[in-house]
Parts: sequence; structure tokens; C-alpha cells
Amino acid sequence: MATFDITGIVQSLHEARHSWRQAQRRTSEPGGREFPSRDALSAILDSLKGVLFPMRLGPPDLRQESENFHVAHALDAALHSLLKQVRLELKYNAALNLTRATDSDIDADALTATRAFAAALPAIRTLLDSDVLAAYQGDPAARSVDEVLLCYPGVLALIHYRLGHQLYSLGLPLLARIVSELAHGATGIDIHPGAKIGAGFFIDHGTGVVIGETAVIGERVRVYQAVTLGAKRFPTDAEGNLQKGLPRHPVVEDDVVIYAGATILGRITLGKGAVIGGNVWLTHDVPAGGRIAQAESREGAFANSIGAT
Repeated sequence: MATFDITGIVQSLHEARHSWRQAQRRTSEPGGREFPSRDALSAILDSLKGVLFPMRLGPPDLRQESENFHVAHALDAALHSLLKQVRLELKYNAALNLTRATDSDIDADALTATRAFAAALPAIRTLLDSDVLAAYQGDPAARSVDEVLLCYPGVLALIHYRLGHQLYSLGLPLLARIVSELAHGATGIDIHPGAKIGAGFFIDHGTGVVIGETAVIGERVRVYQAVTLGAKRFPTDAEGNLQKGLPRHPVVEDDVVIYAGATILGRITLGKGAVIGGNVWLTHDVPAGGRIAQAESREGAFANSIGAT
């Protein structure tokens, strides 16, 4: 019979955890879970998707006459579960920032944030309706809005994004990031919850799309697979540490189309109605109605490099 040095490994793992906690100045007092749970958030999201779209993403045996009953029951359970996760993040933030928030303060703030999140769900549903309609109208292969909602990875990513963005706006960035990363793992679409995205957003195909934290996207924008809205550089402070939170990602105005493989970097603006061709590498503004293809992009980069010498 095979045997293993369980005791020795457990002790070594204990020592590794202890060293990490000391280095991070974490409390050594015994207690429960310190951080939100990915598994718990995943279950909450599954419930919320059924709340937002009960007849398409809810239980398979749901009937329309019991739709409101299901929504009420599922929403109540999901919000109580979310409240626990919100409390964990707020408690973690208080410990990390060495604030003197009491358990009562944290409980009150968690309840306020969870109630605000719940109140935003009807507006989130309206935004998602515009996204689903944009996908249906923008893809000749789509046979119905139901197919779009049930099958398109871009729509799944946007459901997660819009829920995560609301959490981010309520000062819950860790929960928001977990929500976004669950979609990233499932779809290959990486949308930071801090990005601002207007109504009617369509991600076609989607795999490899990256949208950074400070990106601003207007209404009726369409992007294809492998598009990056990223940062050109990462400024550091006097000690060499990255400066966080600075606007560093593109601004994309209304009605812009960005084709597959385009890489858009830095705090530049793509004007209303601009069209960016496939595989373009772009680091300069594009005026409203502008058209950029690979040749124009290379010429612009060449001109910029001459001007910089």
C-alpha cells in the first residue's frame, strides 16, 4: 500500500502560510474565511442570470405563470448570499487599510451596498437587452435574440461585466474582479469591471478580446475577436512603483467598429463612427468617421517615429 509523508507536508505548508502571513502583516488570530469565495460568487451569478432572464437562463422547468415567484425566491437567496461576500470584502479592506471600522459599521455598509446593487438590477437588464439586440442585428448568422442570449460568449461576458461593474462602482473591486474573471475563464473575453461601456455593445466571436480598466466605450460599438483596448505604458512613481488608477486606456466614441486582431493602446480617442481595420496597431487618435487599415497604421507609426528622432 502506498504511503505519503502527510504529516511532514502539512507542517511545511503550515510554515509556508505562516511566513506569508507574517510578510504580509496578516493577523495570526484564529478565525473564519478572510476573503470572498469564487465558488460562492459563481453560484450567486448563476442565480442572478436566472433572475434577469428567468425563461431563458432560469430553471429548465420554469413556467411563465410562476415567473415572478421564481424571481422573488431566487433573488432573495442570491442577495443574502451576496451580502455575506460583500461583508467579507469590506472586512478584508478594513484590515488591509488598517481602519478602525467596527463589525457594526461593516455590517451596515455591506447591507447598504447590497441593497444598492439589487436596486440597479432593472437598469442592468435594460442595458443587457440593448446588448442582445445589438448582437442579433449585427450578426447575419443570428436567427433570434434567444439564440444570441443562450449561445453567444460575448453576451455571457457582458452579463458578468455589467453585474461586476455595478459592484466595482459600489467600492467592491475584489468581488467585481472575481465576477469578471469567471467570465474570462469561460469565454476568453477579458473585460475589466472598471471599464465604462455604453448601451448596445456587441462583441462578435470574442475570444482574445481585452478591455482595460480605464477604457471608455460609447454606445452601439462593435468589436471582433482578439481586439485589445490596452495601455501603452505604465507610469511609475519616484520609487519605481506602478501608479494605479491613471487613465491609460482608449476612449471609443459611439458607433465605432473595430475589426479582428486590432490593438489600440494608450489614452487615445477613436471618434464617432470610426472604423478600425483588422490587425491594426494603433497609438494615435482617429477623427470621427475615420477609416484606418494596416497600411495607414504603418504609415502613421513611421511618421511618428520620424518626428520623434
